[in-house]
Order: sequence, then C-alpha cells, then structure tokens
Amino acid sequence: MQLGVIGLGRMGGNMVRRLLAEPSHSVVVYDRSPTAAQALGLERVRAAADLSELVVALAPPRAIWIMLPAGDPTEQTVAQLAALLVKGDVIIDGGNSFWQDDVRRAAMLRERGLHYVDVGTSGGIWGLERGYCMMIGGEPAVIKHLDPLLATLAPGPGDIPQTPGRKGRDSRVERGYLHAGPSGAGHFVKMIHNGIEYGLMQAYAEGIEILKNAGSTDLPQGHRFDFDVADVAEVWRRGSVISSWLLDLTSSALARSPALEGYLGRVADSGEGRWTVNAAIDEAVAAPVLTAALYARFRSRREHTFADRLLSAMRDAFGGHKEPPA
Repeated sequence: MQLGVIGLGRMGGNMVRRLLAEPSHSVVVYDRSPTAAQALGLERVRAAADLSELVVALAPPRAIWIMLPAGDPTEQTVAQLAALLVKGDVIIDGGNSFWQDDVRRAAMLRERGLHYVDVGTSGGIWGLERGYCMMIGGEPAVIKHLDPLLATLAPGPGDIPQTPGRKGRDSRVERGYLHAGPSGAGHFVKMIHNGIEYGLMQAYAEGIEILKNAGSTDLPQGHRFDFDVADVAEVWRRGSVISSWLLDLTSSALARSPALEGYLGRVADSGEGRWTVNAAIDEAVAAPVLTAALYARFRSRREHTFADRLLSAMRDAFGGHKEPPA
C-alpha cells in the first residue's frame, strides 16, 4: 500500500523504516529538512521537495500521515493539505494532538469530502524494533482501508499469552492497534495513556528515591540501609507484580549510572498530562495520582531531586526526550 509521510523526526523516520521492511508498501516522504530523507538510508523511499509534490506523487485515494508536533505545525499542515487533496483522500495525524482539535478538523475536512483519522501512537524511539501501539479514531471504512499499513506498524501478537475471555472480540487489539471510535477518540485514549504514564513513572521514581535515601545519617544508626538501587530495580523486573517496560528502562538507566549524573532532573510535560487532568475535571472524576504526578513535574523545574533525575532518565530511555533548558 502507498503512504505519504510528513515529518521524519524520532518516530516518523522509524515508522517509514518499519513500513518499508514490508515489500508491499511504498512511501513518499516530506520533511522541511532537505537531508532528513537521505538520513533514513533507504533506497525505496521517495522524497518530495514540498507538499504539492508529495500529493502529486501519490495515487488517489491518497493517505498522508502527519508526524509533527501538536499545535501550529500540525494545524498548518492539515490546512495546506486540505487545499491540495481531492475527495476521498485521507489525512492521518499520528502525533499527540489535542482530541478536540481532531473533532474540529474532521468536521472541516468532511465538508470538502476528505477523511480524517487521528492515531495516538505509543512506542517512542523503540518502535522500529518493537512496533507501535496505536489508538485510532475515525470512520470504520477508512480504518479498514488503512489496515495493511496499521498492521505493519503495530507490534503484532508477539509471545504475549491470549487474555482469557477475549474470544470473539476485535483481534486487531491483540495485535497492538485499536479502533477506539469516531474522530478524536484515538487521541483521547492516548491522552489518558500518557496521563497514566506520568503516574507510573512518578511511582517508580518516588519509591526508588526512598530506597536510595534509606542510608541517610538523619536516620537512627540501626534503621539505615545501603541499598543498591540498580540491583533492586533489576530484581523487580524478574517476576514481581510491578514489572513493566518502564521498569526495564529504569533498571537499564540505573545500571549505566547509579547516580544518574547525566541528568539535572528538570522534567518536561508535553501536554497530555494537563489534558488528562482537565478531562477528569470535566467528568468530575477523582484523579489524585495523575494530578500529583503532573504537579511533581512542575515542581521539578524549580528544585531537583534524585526522583526527578530518574524521571528524566526514563523519558530519555523510552522517547529520546531531552531535558528542557534551564
């Protein structure tokens, strides 16, 4: 299947690589950096000089995947594409857009006869190897049309045992991608996913900092422990109830640098955590853990603890996210 891809950053470039590992797919790419396509090192990728050339290079009905930062970069690109595409073409936003923007864009594009699909995409810099977990919003027929691309990008069933009681349910979910509902539903689910991610990361960071500080001279002599936190994280990976991929990455970061010297502990938030808390307020749902995790990131930009450095290390490990400047 043919796909246009706009944005060849940390995730966009690897998504192109994963797609082209399947011979039945072809990809036309555009990035504002003229060297981005060359950096992919792929013979089968065609690079367009601008959006007009990208559209012309694709056969209708076209499908164009935008992998750009949320906000103005995505908004402007959707508007420019809307003026170039024809009835039946599909615009896919695979970034971290706010779900209400998806609802608005879908309605605007529908008036032009265009389709809009929002794809909350999780996988970070490891997606090329592991695949991308995707949460998708849009029209069922359009999602079905895109299925060959989605199936290639997804992780697949792997060696995860089948969940009891799922017989007869949508098998795509077991392969790592979900049609969550109409426009906006995909990014809504991804928003909550990232809000939970904040909470999980904060729990690991706080717990490990308590272990690290158990040897403090402020404690009575007989109540002090000198824990090797890298070894604790490693043993938790192996059979404990709190094992996870985040813990795998945490253990790796601590093994490389137990004191995490390479991190200041300034922890950014990319928007989804705030949107999750706002959604909880709108729905009158109590979300104290997710809210506290967001506030902890705000606090980290004023004073930095070991837990903050661990959060920075985790964000770097799964997504290549660097600390914001001081």
